[in-house]
Amino acid sequence: MDPLIVHHKLLQKDINTSENKRINGVLFPTVVFTPAFLTEEWHNFVFTDEDVLLLTYPKSGTNWMVEILSLIHSKGDPKWIQSVPIWDRSPWIETEDGYDMLKDTKGPRMMCSHLPIQFLPKSLFNAKVKMIYVIRNPRDVIVSGHFFWKGLKYVQEAESMEQYFDWFLEGNVPYGSWFDHMHGWIPMRDRENFLLLSYEELKKDTRRSVQKICQFLGVELEPEALDSVLENSSFQAMKGNRMSNYSLLDGIGIDLKTSAMMRKGVSGDWKNHLTVAQAEIFDEIYQEKMKSLPPELFPWD
Repeated sequence: MDPLIVHHKLLQKDINTSENKRINGVLFPTVVFTPAFLTEEWHNFVFTDEDVLLLTYPKSGTNWMVEILSLIHSKGDPKWIQSVPIWDRSPWIETEDGYDMLKDTKGPRMMCSHLPIQFLPKSLFNAKVKMIYVIRNPRDVIVSGHFFWKGLKYVQEAESMEQYFDWFLEGNVPYGSWFDHMHGWIPMRDRENFLLLSYEELKKDTRRSVQKICQFLGVELEPEALDSVLENSSFQAMKGNRMSNYSLLDGIGIDLKTSAMMRKGVSGDWKNHLTVAQAEIFDEIYQEKMKSLPPELFPWD
């Protein structure tokens, strides 16, 4: 399941206190991690050419993309997304349940990960796994992350947007530095089995983006199927789908009244929450840390 959401069996644990641990310098919420993530077995995990791996930094449109990929897989038929929880359709490889499910699954697999590149098993880079990396304006990632983590019972809550803003810039948030995550994965963009997409282009022209994904995956959709993908992966459709909106886990590891899994689904909301001073500070740090990457890759620049 989603590594940001605690599993049902963790009800037996005390999850009212934050549990975070640095692993090779990266902060992780250890309640949802397991020894499997650090074992030799993990590094022996075998990816295949048939696999599809969705990669994102937290709060960059992950669940939206899972819904799109699920509907592409079912040729637009919504029965699958309406009957199977989103975390079972595309398991999270860094969780115990996700790992166990994936390692025993035969044939094409769809999976997710928020992990920085250095944590992935080596077999990923020796196979032609179809990797889709979705990026989002980090200013929106800050705002979305602040509101999201507030409702999680096992992650330390920032006292204010100002505090979370500082934590983000320092990389002291779950999954570490956004900047390091970008620098790790974006150099893969020239590989034929790697597709770089932005949340912003998905919002601007969802139809064209879905067609691009289909082309990358080698899937052809009839016009009616494409229309169904767009309709059933919309923000409103997902918000009303109990298999996708995380209401099944409300009150377990997340309080959806405090931390809406699907808050707004828009671009540019950061302008309503970050101060002018914060925006200026961020811009200065962003320009310095991202200067080695082509600016045309980022539609928010």
